[in-house]
Amino acid sequence: MKQTKPHILIIGGGVIGTAIAYHLAKQNARVTLVEEKDLASGSSGACDGLVFMQSKKPGIHLSLAMESLKRFETLQRELPVDIEFKQTGGMVIIETDAEYRAMEKFTQEQQKNNLDVRLLDRTQTLEKEPFLSHDILGASFSPLDGQVNPITLALGFAQAAKRAHADIVTQTKVLGLGTKNNRVTGVHTTRGFFKADMVVNAAGSMAAKVSDMVGISLPIRPRRGQIVVTHGARPVLRHCMISAKYIAAKYDPSLADKGGEGISMEQTDNGNLLLGSTREFVGFNKENTLEGIKKIIIQTAGLLPVLKTFQVIRTFAGLRPYTPDGLPLLGPVKSLEGFIMAAGHEGDGIALSPITGDLMAQMLLGHPLPIDLDAFSPDRFDHKGA
Repeated sequence: MKQTKPHILIIGGGVIGTAIAYHLAKQNARVTLVEEKDLASGSSGACDGLVFMQSKKPGIHLSLAMESLKRFETLQRELPVDIEFKQTGGMVIIETDAEYRAMEKFTQEQQKNNLDVRLLDRTQTLEKEPFLSHDILGASFSPLDGQVNPITLALGFAQAAKRAHADIVTQTKVLGLGTKNNRVTGVHTTRGFFKADMVVNAAGSMAAKVSDMVGISLPIRPRRGQIVVTHGARPVLRHCMISAKYIAAKYDPSLADKGGEGISMEQTDNGNLLLGSTREFVGFNKENTLEGIKKIIIQTAGLLPVLKTFQVIRTFAGLRPYTPDGLPLLGPVKSLEGFIMAAGHEGDGIALSPITGDLMAQMLLGHPLPIDLDAFSPDRFDHKGA
């Protein structure tokens, strides 16, 4: 007798959940995605669109990101909407001698991972970005960095999954997980019970709350990022960029208090500047603050003085799913059979969504993986419930 395909249910309609649904549906899997609100209503709809390689730790993190980058051009053609992907190249702006020494070491390690990246002095940096402050010391540059529209990326994944017969269920809150004999049986929702053989927790900053429903404690915390949007104007940036402080604050939160959180800047096709971002532990509070917005404007204007001629038209904030070691949780939780994690990407969810969707689909369908995901195992943390 032919065995029925397992039913896989995904919790979360951001870029990670929709990417997994898309890659599963492409392989004719039985898949249902459940989202509490609208697609891309969480972090994926409240972030910039940087697809940045230089911000990734040398090693498995950077290797995974580089594999993910290879897939964006294909997705631009495959998905039914324009994801607005373009490789503009990216820069990490260096302001102090200490940052220069740190970035010199950082780029050398990245080069060993085969990333095309190099250090530029002040003159070389200003040749590429003439509107930058002449007080900078230099920058690292990679032609591989780029940007994408994160909302259309998530919507494109979801639409393509739906066309391949995935069920996409929005406006549906998860109330609890069904279990029997230490195995997942499905999900209780505001629309009733959905039976499932496997449940994927792709709930982003809410992922720990989902895990808590079955007594599994995971160190995924929401970290707020505020972003400023200016009016559209003439091009003043040729590349997307972050500051060296951003990388330091990303991997050592205490440095954000000592030396600032760092900034990110990109300019859209319409000329709007997206300026970010704070990195704040404030629970699930997604409100903008005057202090946060002022900090972003002061820091970005210090690097890009022409900003003083731009007008702020709006601000927004989103929650990034932070983990203590800066790596996402990908794979099964051994203490509960059929419960799979795919969360904790923090600000890397957009860049890592294509490879995450692909690898998670292969894992869920029992196929051999081309990349070892042991470093991302949820069981690297002690997750015993209270």
